[in-house]
Amino acid sequence: MPETQRPTGARRGASVLVTGAAGNLGRAVVDRLRARGARVRRLVHRRTPGLPDDVESVVGDLMEPAVFRAALRDIDAVLLLWPLLDSAPAHPVVAELVAAAPRVVYVSSTAMDDGAARQSDPIVQVHADMEVLLRDAGLRPVVLRSDTLASNVRGWAAQLRVGDVIAGVHTARTAVVDERDVADAAAAVLLAPHHAQRGSTPYLLTGPEVLGRADQVARLGDALGRRLSFTALPAGPARSRMLADGRPERLVEALIAASARRPESKRVTDHVERLTGRPARTFARWAIDHAGEFS
Repeated sequence: MPETQRPTGARRGASVLVTGAAGNLGRAVVDRLRARGARVRRLVHRRTPGLPDDVESVVGDLMEPAVFRAALRDIDAVLLLWPLLDSAPAHPVVAELVAAAPRVVYVSSTAMDDGAARQSDPIVQVHADMEVLLRDAGLRPVVLRSDTLASNVRGWAAQLRVGDVIAGVHTARTAVVDERDVADAAAAVLLAPHHAQRGSTPYLLTGPEVLGRADQVARLGDALGRRLSFTALPAGPARSRMLADGRPERLVEALIAASARRPESKRVTDHVERLTGRPARTFARWAIDHAGEFS
């Protein structure tokens, strides 16, 4: 049975369920919804320290129908962050969404190639499968395809504590996007009036400039006042490092595949500004604002 924790002071307004609410993006969305007066419910796998006490929580597994059904009760809109590298377990989740009929906002990937029979790597493929599954169920989801999140660089913190060289798997250059911008865009869509449904065309959320790993490391170094450098590791050592860090083996293999197969993207859009009313933040701004986390 799901465990439900009631908020100490629920806000009035639209009711929104945020899945994956303990992660970087999920937390940011919860903060923005609270600030805009929404009644927020979060679905988390386990109790997590640091989450605000005035937000209702349902603790349990998204893939358990009873848990998700309880989380959806009296909800107007849902932010769906799919946590698995397989879309098959999503069928019961989608069935519950169809029964509850909320607005569904799904966070996907800008690496999607709509003209390809198969996507470049397992991570993008599961997003493609999820988009099809949601559409075929008749849910008319609003899809927010996000570029690489700036918050991913938090994974470098351990290396920065012992030196000035960041070693990791090579990734293609993309327009890295601040997770706060993705959260602002998600909140805007989740709280839009039902008659203002944004349509089925995906929004492509990017930052304002295309960056590689070395570019991100250099900008983070500027924010920290340190001369940092990036070293790309071959697949074998990169795999060993990620496994030693405790990442699940299947995720590690998907990340290695993404590094080898995902093409560079030069796409920069204004979709963050369309949804939020202001331009996307730069990665340099993110690095300055989060420098304290790497001290």
